[in-house]
Amino acid sequence: MKILDRYILTTYLKTFISVFVILILIFILQTLWLYIKELAGKDLDLAVIAKFLMYFLPKLIPLILPLTILLSSIMVFGSFAENYEFAAMKSTGISLQRAMSGLSIFIVGLAITTFFFSNNVIPWAELNSYNLRRNIAKLKPAMAIVEGQFNEINNYNIKVEKKSGDKGQFLENVTIHIKGSDRGKNTTTIKSKTGELTSRKDSNVLKLILYDGNYYSDVNPSKPEERKKIPFAKSTFEKYIMNIDLSEMDNVDLDDKSYTDKYNMLNINGLNKAIDSIEKRKADNYDNLSEILMQRSSVAVKIVALNKKENTNKVEKPVDSLFYTGNILDLFNTRKKLELIESASRGITSAKQIISSKEDSFKREKTELNKHYISLHEKFALGFACIILFFVGAPLGALIRKGGIGLPMVIAILLFLTYHFIGIFATNSAKNGSFNPILATWFSTLILLPLSIFLTKRATADRKIFEGDGLFEFLKKLFRIKKKETIQDTSTFDISDADYDVLNSYDNNKLINIAKNHKEFGYKTIYRNTALAILNKRGITNEQLKFSGNFNNREYEQTINLRNRFEEDAKLTFVLYVIAYPIGIIGAIFKNNWYPSLGLSLLIIGIIFWALFIASFIKTIISESNYRKHVGKGLNVNYVLLHVLGIPLYFIVYFLQKEVLKKDLNLGITDSNYQTKKKIELDKKSKAILKNYNDHSKFTIILYSIGVILLVLYFVFKNNKLPYLESASIQLSMVSLILFLLYYIKSIINIKQLYNHIKNGKKPPFILLILGILFYMIAYPLLRKRIKEDLIVNSLDS
Repeated sequence: MKILDRYILTTYLKTFISVFVILILIFILQTLWLYIKELAGKDLDLAVIAKFLMYFLPKLIPLILPLTILLSSIMVFGSFAENYEFAAMKSTGISLQRAMSGLSIFIVGLAITTFFFSNNVIPWAELNSYNLRRNIAKLKPAMAIVEGQFNEINNYNIKVEKKSGDKGQFLENVTIHIKGSDRGKNTTTIKSKTGELTSRKDSNVLKLILYDGNYYSDVNPSKPEERKKIPFAKSTFEKYIMNIDLSEMDNVDLDDKSYTDKYNMLNINGLNKAIDSIEKRKADNYDNLSEILMQRSSVAVKIVALNKKENTNKVEKPVDSLFYTGNILDLFNTRKKLELIESASRGITSAKQIISSKEDSFKREKTELNKHYISLHEKFALGFACIILFFVGAPLGALIRKGGIGLPMVIAILLFLTYHFIGIFATNSAKNGSFNPILATWFSTLILLPLSIFLTKRATADRKIFEGDGLFEFLKKLFRIKKKETIQDTSTFDISDADYDVLNSYDNNKLINIAKNHKEFGYKTIYRNTALAILNKRGITNEQLKFSGNFNNREYEQTINLRNRFEEDAKLTFVLYVIAYPIGIIGAIFKNNWYPSLGLSLLIIGIIFWALFIASFIKTIISESNYRKHVGKGLNVNYVLLHVLGIPLYFIVYFLQKEVLKKDLNLGITDSNYQTKKKIELDKKSKAILKNYNDHSKFTIILYSIGVILLVLYFVFKNNKLPYLESASIQLSMVSLILFLLYYIKSIINIKQLYNHIKNGKKPPFILLILGILFYMIAYPLLRKRIKEDLIVNSLDS
């Protein structure tokens, strides 16, 4: 091992051990706080408490170890970067990857050790801690009566709402369930308003005096018909004394380990055997259920029996009903038909009852199987999580360049809580069957894997975390939105060309103006190159033009760059919107219908894309505001409202933004019918009316689209039995459609004002305006095209 590797490993181990010990102490205190009710008042010696903590400590390792690795990595590598030790390493040609290589071997070895620990030690700790808690609970049951919950003592389940007195001996609202001799169902229930514990602490009898209550006892009649009524006997008492024998609970063996078959007490071999047995039992239960249903629904046998019975009184040859191809009921008379239909109806009802009774047991079996799968894969996932969290923490520390326990502690806790809560969410979803149990175990690790790769690449390249656009630049490259660099055009006109003679006839100022503003004036690059060549011949060099600020129009170039950036951000936002919208809806539909696991996965992916869309949408707004400020346009209320309403319907905002860009670049409204490419010349009043119409029509199409889409989603949510979303969608749809009508009326008024003002004999398209109330999505482009054509005709006539 080289000196550098030894130095890094030694530094890391010092921090690792310190953080590990501190976290163990914190989690031990938390464990004592959580289980203080089970330990207090039991007269336990220190050896038993130490044994209790020793059994619980291995169960804390899956929480402590990943957090320790993450925090230690951020602190150590942040300290290296803060003290310029990485700078010294890089100056000698040692990269971050080389510096991490020695620690990487250590972390891989630690991950392998963690796997064996989780496979052998943690199941042993689960076994011992569970049985120890169970045995401790038997000691001093009088102290185990906790307020607000049922407390099991022998065959008694005791619940009290409130305890008072210096020893907690006075009780209020006491409820007691007494189990039968077979410890099965509760056969007796006692309820009283108050009670009192009068037994001594060292007594083997728990004496309980109850005041002002009722005594309910189940009655078991001999007749089955009477049992269905669930009869019981009720009596009232003013004072009732109960003596509960505790002598059997004095000899509690705290080392008893009678429970050994829970899923978290098994290693890999035990889990595989348990999974095989559960799968086999599950298949057998399904087979038994299918056989029972087949026996219950054997209609063919009943048909043959009825047919034979009917044909015994006839001389005709009996019909073989099993090979009869006509209507089966035609073989019987009316009475037999009714008997057959009633028999089939009883069979269906019986089958439904059987399926309903088996449904809960099948759910429990599925939950049990999922827990075994989760426990099996958690043993492998923990080791991989340690490796991935190291490759998150180490480069992150090098990037933030902060050591110690300040900022690194905050970042580490936030990252770990994200990792931990994602894992809890996925695991809980998998236990009830709404998520794949294998994927749920690895889900949080898979979420952090791209982050580890991203941070390692950024740290290796010595770049900041949020340098430039980061993730958005990657997405632009992924979706091929980034514009390709064009090859620079250096062509010029030949001396013999007429265009060269024209340019050569201009004075220097005009040539400089062409070279500087050729894009704004619409000249091709060849004109600019020729103008520069002529100026060079006249003794004006490119360096002189650059020094004087006449080589290019920086203002216009900056406008173009801001416009291009805005277009790229808008395209990325549009792509993310197109991906997020259908994935989210399809995921919600699948989750509530046929494929809940696939639906939940798609829903999570859709939420991720929606988050990216929102972030990209905000970035697009920033890019657009920068562009608008540069071209001299401010931010008004309509602009802000347009974007707020455009979040659910970005596809409309996107195309409206493109239209605004064309106008800003003087592409305007052109005459496609007359081939004149002439811009429309309007007076101030016409421009003002047209501007109001454009603003109102934009909000009209957005509100109409929102209303229609929410109305469609209302039926989707209703079909998928999502009442809250159903109610919200119909309410928002009504609000949007009412606002649509208001803005539509405003746009109609604008159209009428515009046509009255231009006075060219044209009339507003009333048919389109009427149809637009129901089909505005179609009427919107047709109205704009019609107004555009009428304005062009008016402009040409004038």
